[in-house]
Amino acid sequence: MGYALGMDKKLEAGLRAGQPVFFANPGRVPIASAVASLAVTRADIAAARERLEWFAPLLAGLFPELVPTGGLVESALLPAPVLERRLKAAGLPAGDRVFVKTDHALPVVGSVKARGGLYAVLAVAEELALAAGLLRGRQDDCRRLAEPAARDFFSGHTLSVGSTGNLGLSIGIFGRALGFGVTVHMSAEARAWKKAMLRRVGATVVEHPGDYAAACSVAREEAARSPRLHFIDDENSLDLLLGYAVAGLRLPQQLAACRIAISPEHPLCLHLPCGVGGAPGGIALGARLTLGDVALAFCVEPTKAPALLLGLATGRHGGVSAAEYDLTGRTVADGLAVSRPSDLVCRLMVPVLDGVHTVGDAAMLGHVAEAWNDEALRLEPSAAAALAGPLAVCRAKLPALAGRPATHICWATGGSLLPDAEFAALLARAGKGR
Repeated sequence: MGYALGMDKKLEAGLRAGQPVFFANPGRVPIASAVASLAVTRADIAAARERLEWFAPLLAGLFPELVPTGGLVESALLPAPVLERRLKAAGLPAGDRVFVKTDHALPVVGSVKARGGLYAVLAVAEELALAAGLLRGRQDDCRRLAEPAARDFFSGHTLSVGSTGNLGLSIGIFGRALGFGVTVHMSAEARAWKKAMLRRVGATVVEHPGDYAAACSVAREEAARSPRLHFIDDENSLDLLLGYAVAGLRLPQQLAACRIAISPEHPLCLHLPCGVGGAPGGIALGARLTLGDVALAFCVEPTKAPALLLGLATGRHGGVSAAEYDLTGRTVADGLAVSRPSDLVCRLMVPVLDGVHTVGDAAMLGHVAEAWNDEALRLEPSAAAALAGPLAVCRAKLPALAGRPATHICWATGGSLLPDAEFAALLARAGKGR
């Protein structure tokens, strides 16, 4: 038997059986009560936003696709009327609205990992540039870091990361653009096309027969032995978390542009696909600190890899593994194929997150097809997991939503860069599953 410190027996039985389950987080408290104990403040996230804005001219010069936004990496918030009608026919309340946050189409790297990965790369670059005298401070022109002298300097340093795929792409593409060497340690679940894309930009890909945690462990040990090897730790990096959290800080402006008014009588539900927890944890934290208690945050995980759910439900945080519950961690959602959550994020989420639920591979593939057929959204299974959120939350009958019309934002985390053949294969699998 696995450890189940306080875990409900029915929940544990469902998890072990690989069934979809819903966990309402009993640790969630009003955000005002949690602020003093949080390791990250709203001021920290605001400073991260300022760093990204300061570096924007550099990024616009490096990436033509960022010119229209002046170098900012951000995605649109779009209504999903056809998907909304489908969900209402299945039981979503008539007054609810459904939107999609299109991080699957974020410029340059096409996934939710863009903000966090970019921010972590820039944090390393700025620190090194200041120490080497390449920059004197924020009064300097950041575009100096694209000059030959800076690129030569950065080429003497290597960024390292463990990844199931999308974070590796983010670190690899942004890091190589500045001249860094990049080594990406990838798990067996990582897709071949992501490895090929990394190699095309000049990153070194190291493949590991084990899972994501094994890849991270090797990368972490290597970085500890070299001052010129900078490990960006998906499990423990505050820089990654801050980059992700900027998305939550930007939400009010996007909600206003979509004429979405939220209040205790009309709450906001965020549906966030979750692997190790960094991206959804950062977004949830940024949203809660910015919007307060009218923002509810839910993570979605595969039935075979419910890492964050286990960390919260057992109270063991990063000390629990899905393997203890006879779960393989293998899933069609390669970006969520994680058996153990980030201890840092799991602890941060105790007072912040409203709940976690799981979804099976067949359902995720079905959502891939629905997103394409209903809204022409090209999503990976990891991203399509978010579409399971509105109905799962509705069926959980949470007191915060009782009788209140809600706005649901399904966070589409990746997929626009999927090769045509890969996407066609996913649609074919979805069709066979039906």
